Formats: sequence, C-alpha cells, structure tokens
Amino acid sequence: MSEYKNIWTYVEVFGGKAKNVGLEIIGPAKKMAESTGDKVVAVLVGSNLDDAVKAAVSYGADQVITVGGGDYAEYTAEAYTFALEQLVEKYKPAALLFGATSNGKELAPRLAARLKTGVAADCTGLDISDGVIQWTRPVYSGRMLSVLECQEARPQIGTIRPGIFKRGEPDAALTAEIVSEDFALPAGTVRTTLVEKINEAAEGAVKLEDAEIIVSGGRGLGKPENFALVKDLADLLGGVVGASRAAVDAGWIPHVHQVGQTGKTVGPKLYIACGISGAIQHLAGMSGSDVIIAINRDPDAPIFEIADYGIVGDIKEVLPAFTAAVKKIKS
Repeated sequence: MSEYKNIWTYVEVFGGKAKNVGLEIIGPAKKMAESTGDKVVAVLVGSNLDDAVKAAVSYGADQVITVGGGDYAEYTAEAYTFALEQLVEKYKPAALLFGATSNGKELAPRLAARLKTGVAADCTGLDISDGVIQWTRPVYSGRMLSVLECQEARPQIGTIRPGIFKRGEPDAALTAEIVSEDFALPAGTVRTTLVEKINEAAEGAVKLEDAEIIVSGGRGLGKPENFALVKDLADLLGGVVGASRAAVDAGWIPHVHQVGQTGKTVGPKLYIACGISGAIQHLAGMSGSDVIIAINRDPDAPIFEIADYGIVGDIKEVLPAFTAAVKKIKS
C-alpha cells in the first residue's frame, strides 16, 4: 500500500479541448493532496493534446502524463482502458478521479475490475483521512447520502459529477512536469470499429454544464408551447434552456435539457426555475448555483426553501413581464 502515491485526475479531451469536469476535479484533488503531501497528476489520453495539457497545468496539476499515438486517436473503451491500466501499473497512484461523463462511467469500472479495486460512482463530495478518500454519493433517488471508503485496495477510484466543484481561476504562469507515454496496443485489444460520426444538433447546442445562466421550465408551465417563454428569457440573458424531469417525461422537451438527479448537474452563476416545484431529485442537480430565482404560483413549493429570490405568480404573466423588464434594462 505504501508504494501507491499521488492523486490522479483523468482529464477527458474532446476535439482537442479539455472537458470542464476534468479541470473541475483538479481543485478538490489539490486540497486532498495537500493533506497527504502528494502531487496532483493530470492524465490525458488521445490526440491533439497540447491545448488540454496547457489547461490542466494552468488549473494546478503538478504533473501531466499523456498517452498518444495513432492507437488512441479515437476514443474506444478497450484502448483507453488498456492505456490507463499500463499507467497505473507503472506509476502506482493512490487514487484516480474520473468525471461522471459517459466515457468516465465506462472507463472507471472497467479499470477497477482489471486492477481488482473498488469504484465509487457518481460522487458529489470528497474528503480524505489518513490517505483514505471518503467518497460521498446520493442514494435512494437523492433522499440520502452514503460515504464510501476503499480501505484495502489501491488505487482508490471514483467518478465525480460534472458541475459539483467550481473550477478555480487558471494561471498561465504555472508550470508542471510533462511526461509522454506511448503504449502499443496488442493485436485484438480493440474489438469495435468506428464506422461514422454523427453530430446531433441538439447535443451540440445545449451545454448545460458549461452555462453561466440557465432558465429552466417544469410542469408548472402548463403546456409545451410555454417553453417559448423560457427560451425568450434565456436567449435575452445569453443563457440556455433547462428543464425538470417532469417536463421531459411529459415529452415537452428533449432529455438533453434535463437538470437533476437523472439529468445534468449544473452550477451556473444564475439559475431561474420556472414552474418547477423543487423535488429533491431536481434540487440535487442545481442547488450549487450561485444565485437561484424561483417562479411558482404555489407559495409552499419546496423550491422556495433554497431560492435566493422567489416570485409567487402565474408563469404566463410573470415571465413576459420579467423578460420585458430585462429588455428595458438592456436597452
């Protein structure tokens, strides 16, 4: 156990850019590393990594390890798991943090199974004591929190929800050691073939995790057509449209807009909840917002308990007035 040192963060790269969650978890990793005297090591796999490496360094990584080459030009679970397995066996990290993205959720358990260690999934909190990480994660649809520890195996592995931790301020003056590795894939490792890439417009247009302003609608809008009121305000503020699970389940808006336990976890500077009652599953996904404004005609709606500002009224009356007031101020 004493051979395992340092806290690793897997920084996922897409289109040559580091995904936000990989940069977000460098912050809590630094805090944990300070208590153990370890380093924070950012790990990147793929191609065109230069910009992502610079980003990881600017957010505080003490060291960056990259795995590149033609075998890793496109993401495949088999290839990336192999690369991470080789890195862990060579460098022996004490812990490895993944973002709870579709790729992170695929890689973490695969890697944990190969290394015969545990994995804590979809975590919303981190702490450390005597080198053992306490991974906090919601259970029972967010009604309770459980704290997990991996006492007897290394590395400790977990996935962290995007948007839970705020990114620090990047510092271009920071420097770090850069280590490049190139592991040739054994024949037959990759059993899948990329046939075609299809970029869905909706996926590209909705960046809930990155948004600084989100205007969300729920069942209180009354009908799907009233999402136009939400979109008008979001566009005016330079934000994006979110939604509650109830609105998504009703077929009023695609799932890509969903905020909450079974959707996206967000932490914008401003979150406006329109006709959303505030079920615990929704609150779990947006309670980390800097400022929350709630609009609901029910004065006893749970959303008002966490809102910084509350407006009791009919959405169809309040939203047009709200939008008109913003237009007047902006003009």
